[in-house]
Amino acid sequence: MNEKRAIKHCRESLVVQTHSILPNQLNNHGTLFGGELMSMLDIAASIAVTRHIRTQSVTASTDSVDFLHPIQRNDAITIETYVSGVGKSSVEVFCKVIGENLLTGEQYLAVTAFLTFVAFNTDKSKAVVPLIEPETDEEKFVCSGYEERKMNRFAKREFNKQFARKITLTNSWIDEA
Repeated sequence: MNEKRAIKHCRESLVVQTHSILPNQLNNHGTLFGGELMSMLDIAASIAVTRHIRTQSVTASTDSVDFLHPIQRNDAITIETYVSGVGKSSVEVFCKVIGENLLTGEQYLAVTAFLTFVAFNTDKSKAVVPLIEPETDEEKFVCSGYEERKMNRFAKREFNKQFARKITLTNSWIDEA
């Protein structure tokens, strides 16, 4: 049975979060620890997905995270996320991080990322998600690459399945005499 799928705009899923970078978030280079930022991105992206689908989801993959500019202590970052593509039950989210030197006002593009989520119903069956329609030039540009990114994701997933079959579960750190 074919249901007519709702159409939503990217802006309806938009999440904007601003954070100040504090000393406990820094790595040994004095810049924001990448894992800290990835956690922030996953949270912001999950909010964007939920705004779009209005049901539950899980992170299926972090497709890409490109660190373009180091984020310094005492800088602020603004994370923007929005839905950039959908399958039947999958939702891709685009994330961008804009850094700002709070003393000079200089802004820079620090990070771009794509994360994919799978939507499901309360009974744990896969949910059919609304379609997406971009409006701004940026949204149109980002969304226009969705099909290619989706094909790359499928190829990577197949590779990873084959790869995982070759990985042992033995504990190499335990001496088996």
